[in-house]
Amino acid sequence: MSTKISCFALFALLFALSFPADAQQAKKVPQIGFLTAGAGATANPFFGAFRQGLRELGYIEGKNINIEYRYADGRFERLPELAEELVRLKVDILVVANSTAARPARKATATIPIVMANAGDPIGSGLVASLARPGGNVTGLTNYSGECLENG
Repeated sequence: MSTKISCFALFALLFALSFPADAQQAKKVPQIGFLTAGAGATANPFFGAFRQGLRELGYIEGKNINIEYRYADGRFERLPELAEELVRLKVDILVVANSTAARPARKATATIPIVMANAGDPIGSGLVASLARPGGNVTGLTNYSGECLENG
């Protein structure tokens, strides 16, 4: 009887190993949270360029990547609430249009990476420690010129 149990256990083990576990689990689709103080996507040409850049990297919205958009429509007081909403959705990354949206995003999370599309003075606004080593979870692009870096 123990031989039958051993054979069954061996067969069950071999059967289980022949099917990788990841084949049985659905692949997680990355989720981006996009936060802006401005109006909706149709009012800003940046959104088209953002989507195009994702497509060039092989990401197609709604297919292999999801984007949750939140717009404050010029009502800056709404930014903290919208940032917290994106954090509750457990997005993988937060993309913010500028430092105005980055501040409430940074207050809402210390773990989700935050990428600023255009930050005026991320050091002066306290969002990053330095341009070379931002530290924390905030990074991105700035419009600092060489003259600004040399003089201050």
